[in-house]
Amino acid sequence: MSKSLPYSVKDIHYDNAKFRHRSPLKVFSQSLLTLSTKRNYASCSTGKFLILILFFGVACLMLMSKSPNESGLNEKGKVTFVGGLRLGGLLRKPPRLPPRLSPDEGQVRGSSTNGSTVSNYDPKWAARQQSVKEAFDHAWSGYRKYAMGYDELMPISQKGVDGLGGLGATVVDALDTAMIMGLDNIVSEAGSWVETHLLERISQKGQVNLFETTIRVLGGLLSAYHLSGGEQGTMNMTLVGPKPVIYLNIAKDLADRLLSAFTSSPTPVPFCDVILHESTAHPAPGGASSTAEVASVQLEFNYLSAISGDPKYSTEAMKVLAHIKTLPKTEGLVPIYISPQTGDFVGENIRLGSRGDSYYEYLIKVWLQQGAKLNSNFTYLHDMYIEAMKGVRHLLVRNSIPKGLVFVGELPYGSKGEFSPKMDHLVCFLPGTLALGATKGLTKEQALKENLLSFEDLENLKLAEDLAKTCFEMYEVTATGLAPEIAYFHTKDYSEDGLDGGNKSSMYANDIIIKPADRHNLLRPETVESLFVLYRITKDTKYRDQGWQIFEAFEKYTKVKSGGYTSLDDVTEVPPHRRDKMETFFLGETLKYLYLLFGDDSVIPLDKFVFNTEAHPLPIRNT
Repeated sequence: MSKSLPYSVKDIHYDNAKFRHRSPLKVFSQSLLTLSTKRNYASCSTGKFLILILFFGVACLMLMSKSPNESGLNEKGKVTFVGGLRLGGLLRKPPRLPPRLSPDEGQVRGSSTNGSTVSNYDPKWAARQQSVKEAFDHAWSGYRKYAMGYDELMPISQKGVDGLGGLGATVVDALDTAMIMGLDNIVSEAGSWVETHLLERISQKGQVNLFETTIRVLGGLLSAYHLSGGEQGTMNMTLVGPKPVIYLNIAKDLADRLLSAFTSSPTPVPFCDVILHESTAHPAPGGASSTAEVASVQLEFNYLSAISGDPKYSTEAMKVLAHIKTLPKTEGLVPIYISPQTGDFVGENIRLGSRGDSYYEYLIKVWLQQGAKLNSNFTYLHDMYIEAMKGVRHLLVRNSIPKGLVFVGELPYGSKGEFSPKMDHLVCFLPGTLALGATKGLTKEQALKENLLSFEDLENLKLAEDLAKTCFEMYEVTATGLAPEIAYFHTKDYSEDGLDGGNKSSMYANDIIIKPADRHNLLRPETVESLFVLYRITKDTKYRDQGWQIFEAFEKYTKVKSGGYTSLDDVTEVPPHRRDKMETFFLGETLKYLYLLFGDDSVIPLDKFVFNTEAHPLPIRNT
């Protein structure tokens, strides 16, 4: 049994496990009160002077310890005496302003975007996050040198190309990523370009795609508006660039023109192509729009209505989902095409890859954005999502052989047709969406503690983790460590020899089949997006480790020395042939999700924000 300490713990203050002496004032006052002497201090001038100093010191301490509404706090929060004398000015030197930090670097110093105390800082992951930041700077440097103002960079040819309507899509897509990373020089450059050129581009350009322009350009402007302090009482991640109202005004001008896609259509289903300078719209060749495209613009238009005070944007966009609610479905699953002329689905092709993916993503995210359970008008979206995920588990989920990877296939001819074991890389959005839908952005531990997870939620969370493993193995199985655009899976009904990914040491080399036409890599973000969400929700560090492994492969095989990163033709060969294209989403999504994966959870928390399908964070209502 340990002996008792020879002093009282009341006399000791701790500071980072070191002893700290009591203050001189406390020592002096206690000495005066306890001094054993016969001299009467009150009877001499020296004693009276010391007592006067004591009372003055006590009074100062009492004044400084009062609450703000009791003390002499001026409008800047500084303690003052009567007559305006600042106590702080007497006792302290004015503080030096700290250097400008990125949000996550600010976390290291003890700050937080949501006011919480930082607890999960790790030097290893801070260093890796810095590597991602440097990669973003390298990508931007190539774009700035060779393609500024163009939609995309061709890094090997060292020139720009317009493939998205000529609105400088990379500038707007990259803007909020630079804000989150605290790269003020890039924020200033991109913001200045937006302020100087984008309105003119919008008023002069011709045909653009409703979906691509909404998620990249409109979404990027709206996120920049919020992150630059556009809403009172919310975060301000940057002190440079245009005022937030500039982003808002450009967003409104663009959205007003995009609205013609809705108002020109005879049904609630919008046309897919818009002529910006005419504010007119028309259907795609063949007439049909893709289901994902018409159902993946609601987050952006809803938020624009909320901040502009004009309901027309949200009203038109939400008509689409309300209409789809009335259409027949296959266990919640829908075909990938829909007709603006009739309002009906076209064909029977069901898949969660291209043209189908973000329909399911936006069902749950729009519900969350609108306040989830706080807004009963949108519960139908949650119901549609839950039904669809049941349909996914029943109709589309299979296991590969021989090792049993869980994957999501396709029904090219509907539920009565043959199953295809084909899985686009785009499907790798699904693990993150399933996890988000299960916990609503809370950690799994917190959701379990508060008894918020239903049996359905737990099933979806388990499927999310299984699918995330498969998505990572699509990287691990190749010679470059980068995933192909499309993979097929070996099943009892489907097999092809000699089409492995090139990594013979992978234990799943015989489960995953990669056809020659599908071996390209476009720097896509979906897998790292899901790793980010799953790490935030489960706190399992394997998702960080996997993200770092993917990032290292990007660095090794896609980095172009002169600036920028390039897509690849064949991930199964080393060295891979390079395609000479840096997609806008590499800066807007892939590097953003990697940066957030390695950073602190309080930066863009999942229970306060939803990411649109181009990774532009938008705030959740009523939070």
